Amino acid sequence: MAKSNPKTLFVCQQCSAESAKWLGRCTECGQFNTMVETIVAPPSPAKPWTGGKASESQELSTITLSDTHRLALPMREMNRVLGGGIVPGSLTLIGGDPGIGKSTLLLQIAQVVAESIGPVVYVSGEESPMQIKLRASRLGLSGKGLHLLAETDLDAVLARLDQARPSLVIVDSIQTMSLSTVTSAAGSVGQVRESALRLMQWAKSHGVPVMIAGHVTKDGAIAGPRVLEHMVDVVLYLEGEGFSPFRILRGVKNRFGSTNEVGIFEMRERGLAEVNNPSEAFLAHRQESAIGSAIVPTLEGTRPLLIEIQALATPAGLGPSRRIANGVDFNRLLLILAVLTKHIGLPMGGQDVIVNVVGGLHIEEPAADAAIALAVASSVRDTPLREGCVVMGEIGLSGELRPVNQTERRLAEAAALGFKLCVMPGQGSSKVKAPGELKLLYAETLRDAVRLALGNKPPAL
Repeated sequence: MAKSNPKTLFVCQQCSAESAKWLGRCTECGQFNTMVETIVAPPSPAKPWTGGKASESQELSTITLSDTHRLALPMREMNRVLGGGIVPGSLTLIGGDPGIGKSTLLLQIAQVVAESIGPVVYVSGEESPMQIKLRASRLGLSGKGLHLLAETDLDAVLARLDQARPSLVIVDSIQTMSLSTVTSAAGSVGQVRESALRLMQWAKSHGVPVMIAGHVTKDGAIAGPRVLEHMVDVVLYLEGEGFSPFRILRGVKNRFGSTNEVGIFEMRERGLAEVNNPSEAFLAHRQESAIGSAIVPTLEGTRPLLIEIQALATPAGLGPSRRIANGVDFNRLLLILAVLTKHIGLPMGGQDVIVNVVGGLHIEEPAADAAIALAVASSVRDTPLREGCVVMGEIGLSGELRPVNQTERRLAEAAALGFKLCVMPGQGSSKVKAPGELKLLYAETLRDAVRLALGNKPPAL
């Protein structure tokens, strides 16, 4: 029987959809310019059943937990995001923009694990051992117990790992790994998917945790198929602005702990350093009684953070008014401006409005609505908020102020940093106790919040 030849298909790099011809837009996911030409080898003939022993089902009640424990790192922020440490046999994916510090963080993790737990194998498909040594010298890492392997052939990597028996494996990055059984180029959908699958199988069978770095696209998603994020156990994103020294390690998926946890780091000459008090660090350069500035106690996972929101409103002039949102959702900003115009009477139609979250952070929770609105109102009225005042609350379309969750934790963080006043929703807040010297000012509507926070005389407490 004649042997079939390999065929050429165009595969979407986002959703793995296949097409016989090139398409400018994928018909499945709708993304543009994601179809890449790929050579697909014919499938190998199915092997006949030889009567081998198949896996047997087990009753859940009969399964006993092993005595294995998490590998606790001497990095508190990393342990927080991982849910207490690295789980043996887990596969962790760390993504982030180029130059954000992924390789630096992974090298620091490799060194602390090598010193405290056991040998670590660092597989690099992008850098030579000499380049990694230069980075380690800059970071002040000794490299003891840390074994470097510059290799892109995953079959050869797995063979070396079987011999080394490390306590942790780091692969930087998954897009550079390739398998000889997959005919497409490294970084393609097939190579990334199959390489991650092989690493996952090796980690589970050997009980050794594996951490892999992943490149991101211009949209901020992990490059390669979305199935990659579904295959791994933990997905972490390293975020931050190029002008800001702060980096946020955000947990997006965690099969062994809670999601949406964050770890705060600061990029220094010796690498990423943990920030012990993030709220104090973000507010270190804040000016007292600054016009267009409001402080909001946000909640990132289980951690309260005090964040400064700045707003600038200026006349639009002859052109149409513009809205610029940096760190907050653009549509949410439009909603808040509409409420300020309708229910407060502020003339926002002819104003250019710029809103910025200090420190390069991105706030998604609606608890920051009131702070955004008061920062804009402060800029329009050219009046600062009361000294030592924080604001929180969700804004409804009818101008009401809605309560937020975990109020006590937010208030405790504000009181710990010396704030004296808090403007907050009055609904459902009767049982909330003010910690320390913090005074609570209840507002039923956004109009009440503007009056309490921007009034010339302090209200009766």
